[in-house]
Amino acid sequence: MILNTLSLVNYKNFESQVFDFDAKINCFVGANGVGKTNALDAIYHLAFGKSYFNPIALQNIKHDTEFFVVDGNFTKLERTERIVVSLKRGQKKIIKRNGKAYEKFSDHIGFIPLVIISPADRDLIIEGSDTRRKFIDSVISQSDKTYLSALISYNKVLSQRNALLKYFALNNTFNGDTLAIYNEQLNAYASEIFKKREEFLKIFIPIFKERYEAISQSKEVIDLKYKSDLFERELIDLLQSNLNKDKALQYTSVGTHKDDLVFLIDDFPIKKFGSQGQQKSFLIALKLAQFDFIKQQSGVAPILLLDDIFDKLDENRVAQIISLVDDEHFGQIFISDTHADRTENVVKQIHQSYKLFKL
Repeated sequence: MILNTLSLVNYKNFESQVFDFDAKINCFVGANGVGKTNALDAIYHLAFGKSYFNPIALQNIKHDTEFFVVDGNFTKLERTERIVVSLKRGQKKIIKRNGKAYEKFSDHIGFIPLVIISPADRDLIIEGSDTRRKFIDSVISQSDKTYLSALISYNKVLSQRNALLKYFALNNTFNGDTLAIYNEQLNAYASEIFKKREEFLKIFIPIFKERYEAISQSKEVIDLKYKSDLFERELIDLLQSNLNKDKALQYTSVGTHKDDLVFLIDDFPIKKFGSQGQQKSFLIALKLAQFDFIKQQSGVAPILLLDDIFDKLDENRVAQIISLVDDEHFGQIFISDTHADRTENVVKQIHQSYKLFKL
């Protein structure tokens, strides 16, 4: 997968900008606040139809303008593909592939395989389970449409069940028959989601461990543990036994929407017991394993975005990480950094073509 050109109009701090990219390595360099991360985020937007850093769509429109357009020309399996994402204030976002608008954004997910490594990834360690679930869902969804469909359906039914529980509380009433329909639907989707997450982690965890070993060259033992209510019993039984609790809380307290991924180092939570360097290596290994898994499933090397890669890592460690991607296994790479010389010194060590964009 290669991004050949990127055109931005009113996207974040860009008024109008066109980039022509190298097929291997591209570096955005410049002082903080000039738009390096925004350029990477625009590429992410083309793959996922949304920003990686700001989920509020309107805030991606440049101040005092009415719309944004992100336009990318790609080469995938020797075919040219044009993806355009646009948003106008007061209207719905539009994603087009080769001039034709998608009816459902979910149909686009996975078409442009992409992995981003960013300082913002630290949220995977410090934030709640929701962030880690989104990570699992993002990886699986890029190569499994049935999983994505089950996930969308599950969340829709979950929202309806929660609304019904609120309605019961507000009106001091209860209808077990209606609730039972939602329970059965949730159970069916949850079983599929749980099974796919289990299958995914069986493949993913060994890849992740191998990547961590290569990056850290250390002896600590790291692991990922999948935590789910469904290890206990089927969701339909759990919903029944937690009915009184759900009625009191006015939301669904059990299900795959509560699943978590536990990050461990020497059998202890990495959040509390891992150094900054260990946490950073853990996250990079996680993302490189994501890259490996997506490539394995799709047969296409994802685009790799390395945002502010020197953050909390010295040049030697960065050079080591970039050297890991110096083989045919990896495709096109985008890097952002504040120091042009530093970036160029590291990139020159790799025997690949590159372009430097000073913003």
